[in-house]
Amino acid sequence: MLLMKVCLLGDGAVGKTALRERYLGKQFSSGYVMTIGADFAVKKTNIKTDEGNKDVKFQIWDLAGQPRFNSVRELYYKGSHGALLIFDLTRRDSFTNLPSWIDELYRNSGRGIMPIALLGNKADLRNEAEDSVSEKDALEFIKQLKIDYNIPYDIPYLETSAKTGENVDESFNHLAQNIRLFLTKSR
Repeated sequence: MLLMKVCLLGDGAVGKTALRERYLGKQFSSGYVMTIGADFAVKKTNIKTDEGNKDVKFQIWDLAGQPRFNSVRELYYKGSHGALLIFDLTRRDSFTNLPSWIDELYRNSGRGIMPIALLGNKADLRNEAEDSVSEKDALEFIKQLKIDYNIPYDIPYLETSAKTGENVDESFNHLAQNIRLFLTKSR
């Protein structure tokens, strides 16, 4: 069984905890409860690979997004294998803050460049926002990110909704497959 430590990164209130809870099979709650420092959960699953299904044990670290937790948060990146970089489709500021999250991850993980997936969360609310982040914006961000960090692997982009469950499982599956490939190539 492959053990994968995965961090959920992004500004406060982008839906990191709601996505994690949905992935763990829990019901969506519209009430906001701020994560203090970090919270983690474990989920066993399997992913499809060219060699067949592989068992995976996710250690999912949900990191607090508020700036006051910056110094505490740094400790939780150690040993990470990958991350889901999450922004709120309806809050452009949560999108423009993504570079600082990438810097923090790569600086504190002890592994440097590692697989990530970009998630635009709250897809169910997209039509209610005046200046929502477009898919084009997200794909251009990924293109620039790959250039800035010389990232040799694919960075998937998915629009998710913790409320409806849209692309939640797929996000973790994409990341798990990329981590597995990354670990295989680095041996």
